[in-house]
Amino acid sequence: MKLALIGVGLIGGSFARAVRAAGRVRHIVGFDTQPEALHRALELGVIDELAASAASAVEGADLVMIATPVGSIEAVLSAIAPRLSRSAVVTDVGSTKTAVIEAARAELGIAFDRFVPAHPIAGREHSGVEHSDPALFRNSVCIITATAGTGASAIRQVELLWRDLGCRIEHMSAEDHDRVFAAVSHLPHLLAFAVVAQIASDPDAERRFAMAGPSFRDLTRIAASSPSMWTEICMSNRSAISDELRNHRQLLDKLQRALDEGDAGTLRQVFSQAATASRQGSDAID
Repeated sequence: MKLALIGVGLIGGSFARAVRAAGRVRHIVGFDTQPEALHRALELGVIDELAASAASAVEGADLVMIATPVGSIEAVLSAIAPRLSRSAVVTDVGSTKTAVIEAARAELGIAFDRFVPAHPIAGREHSGVEHSDPALFRNSVCIITATAGTGASAIRQVELLWRDLGCRIEHMSAEDHDRVFAAVSHLPHLLAFAVVAQIASDPDAERRFAMAGPSFRDLTRIAASSPSMWTEICMSNRSAISDELRNHRQLLDKLQRALDEGDAGTLRQVFSQAATASRQGSDAID
């Protein structure tokens, strides 16, 4: 199988390394808008060949993996559509799905039935192909958000590929996916960025950061993630994230009143509910 990899960062690079380790590809052609990243991927052996454009990368490819930031996917789809082979399957790893599917429907034409939207639940706070890892997806979940217009053969091919990489497959609608991940991924990143930004803007920021312990690091670790990538994710899923943020603001207002009024009972109730849910979630993961 010939793979065209569009986007050679952490996720794209890890995917390329994983499918190579699984023996699923014979040749990988890569393209990235950052020339230094593309050349680094070639140096590391993540790709076998670099392409001058996304369109040229997909020529003759059996599988096209789009691993760019979600804000770039529409332009990539537009560029590659005229150059896709008649049997090429196209997939992605974007962490929002509704906007991506709309873009694919608009740009791919008759090739839309060979577009399989996917989202592997894996990653790290550090980006870049140099951090890529062929084991990144092992024991993870890959969510596929195929539509009624997605061909069954294309879905099976992508499912089998992710299973070979060690993933468990889950199916969701794009709308359900975006609501769920607004709550469990996108909003937590927004809040982590907000906590760190608030402290950083304080005149006493340096001393506060110096005093921070493990609990602060656990809460804010993801604030080291790519600002540009997470801006695009938040804009792509802004309606669902806004709904979640509004709900959280109501809870924060409730906690604010409890603190102002010395209402320990309300604090204990919210904390207990959260602690129980957190323990149950940890048990389920284990």
